[in-house]
Amino acid sequence: MKTARLGRRIASTVALFAAALLLLPTTRAAAEPGEEAGTAATLIEQLDIAAAAYNNAKAIYDQSKARQTQLDAKLQETELKLTILLSQVGAVANAAYRGSRFNLAAALMRAGNDPDTILRNATVVAYITKRDDARLKEYNDFKKEYIERRRAIDAELKIQEQQFQEMERRKNDAARALAGAGGGGKVNGVPVPVPTAKQAPRNANGSWPPERCGIKDPTTGGGCVTPRTVHALNEAKAAGFTRFVGCYRGGTFGEHPKGRACDFSAHTGGFRSVVASGEDRNYGDRLAGWCVGNAGRIAVLYVIWFRQIWFPGLGWRAYRSGGGDPASDHTNHVHLSVQ
Repeated sequence: MKTARLGRRIASTVALFAAALLLLPTTRAAAEPGEEAGTAATLIEQLDIAAAAYNNAKAIYDQSKARQTQLDAKLQETELKLTILLSQVGAVANAAYRGSRFNLAAALMRAGNDPDTILRNATVVAYITKRDDARLKEYNDFKKEYIERRRAIDAELKIQEQQFQEMERRKNDAARALAGAGGGGKVNGVPVPVPTAKQAPRNANGSWPPERCGIKDPTTGGGCVTPRTVHALNEAKAAGFTRFVGCYRGGTFGEHPKGRACDFSAHTGGFRSVVASGEDRNYGDRLAGWCVGNAGRIAVLYVIWFRQIWFPGLGWRAYRSGGGDPASDHTNHVHLSVQ
């Protein structure tokens, strides 16, 4: 079946982005991929484009699949109703072919001469005619509905195929951008909980609308952030992640200057140049897992935590650190970038 084949194809290409990045040291809270000039900066810009395009394509694909599921259920109901109506219409057609329907009407109209009998029999004839006509009309209406729903399903499959091709293109874009960038293989990720965040606003087709950095950063009191960043902050806080957070940071590259990234301290009392351990490490693990689990609701581009980076569709990967300090290695804070 076409739907099943498409489902297998999308499942086989879920690993879309390699995320092993060269992270350089910084004196700020964190060194994000590509915040320095040169190849790394170009790399993160390309990955931003690829990740955002993947998120949009996946969102449109998922919404189309949901509509298709509803259409499939309605189509099955229509098919069942058509089967029942077909037997009824068949009986009407057979009676008309044999002339029994018309013979019955003629017999009723000939039976009796008194006005009451004629009126009663005329009423019966009218009822039979109206009933049979209603069955034929109902059958034709359901047949039309069936055809329309089949066309709607075909349209959804076309949308899914288009978005699948877009995801394929973005996978190749990311692979080319990351060629030679270094990094490690797969590593064990952090726990991913059931999504709890409220859904951030989307376009009608499921994609993410572009947003400007127009809201004063509530974490630093300076600079600006986007509405989706504020949404992610509020949802994280509602989930119990209330330790210090810093979002806007001036610069040329990365998401911090765009108001689309936040650094969540793993320690109580603010950022510390100390590798998180014990409850602080557990806090960071849970926060990173929450970000990943809610990626589709808060529009995650990537998450960095404890020498690992997560991209949508790929999962957790190791990355190679350039600084070796807790800020550069992201072992004292969780970095979240949103679309």
